[in-house]
Amino acid sequence: MRRAPADALSRREALALLGAAPLAGFGCLQEPPVRSPRAAPPSPNARPTVLLATPAVDGRGAHVQRILRGGGHHRDPFVLLDHFSVAPPAGFPMHPHRGFEAFTYMLDGAFEHRDNLGNESAVSTGGVQLFTSGRGAWHSEMPGTPGPNRGLQLWVNLPRRLKTMEPRYTAIHGRELPETHHRGVRTRAVVGPGSPVHLETPVRYLDLALDPGSAYGDALPARWQGLVLALEGAVKVGDVTLSEGQTALVQGGELGLRALSRARAVLLAGLPHDEPIAHRGPFVD
Repeated sequence: MRRAPADALSRREALALLGAAPLAGFGCLQEPPVRSPRAAPPSPNARPTVLLATPAVDGRGAHVQRILRGGGHHRDPFVLLDHFSVAPPAGFPMHPHRGFEAFTYMLDGAFEHRDNLGNESAVSTGGVQLFTSGRGAWHSEMPGTPGPNRGLQLWVNLPRRLKTMEPRYTAIHGRELPETHHRGVRTRAVVGPGSPVHLETPVRYLDLALDPGSAYGDALPARWQGLVLALEGAVKVGDVTLSEGQTALVQGGELGLRALSRARAVLLAGLPHDEPIAHRGPFVD
């Protein structure tokens, strides 16, 4: 009987080695490669651009902080945004508009509205005046108390197909706007689900009052764009801190706010029309 060479492996030894060290040449014996989990892309609102308001005088001696200036400095579908504080005799006497919706939200005091359509009304703190100018109309907005009367006036562009619509006016009182309270955040829906305010453009407009350290989260629809305005206190948007009067530009995606003190902020966002905005004084053609 032949003997195996002295350096040959026994059957038992060969099987033991195969079990201990898989051969690289046999795929069925290889360990699968370890892959690192793919990190989620950062939110486009993680580090938003900060915008500073510009002081301006409008109407009859009315001082405003102009956040969106129009004239090429708009944020589709929003043309202009003013934060005003007005006391008599200053105000906005009768003047024309065309091609957009003028939206006034009262923070304090009251404003009186008159127009050439026969409308006359006054709204106070928390109320809304919506003037859809369409093909053209005239109106005035004057302070309703000795002052100061504070608010935000927003111009929302009308899509081209509605530029010649019939003008109209709507007044909504503050008690009609829905509010929710959750974990230190009071949310008032100025425009959005539950609000009686109807615009011709999809818009979300929220007034947020935040306790120190509280947080608010939202997800803006794709393609939407807008802003967060710090009205009072300090608030963090993503990694950016806003002090009173500062604005962060935001867009579709996850959005997070955190109050660094007792704070109040406005979240405003809408769906762009993707049409040219021709802003000429009181007209948007």
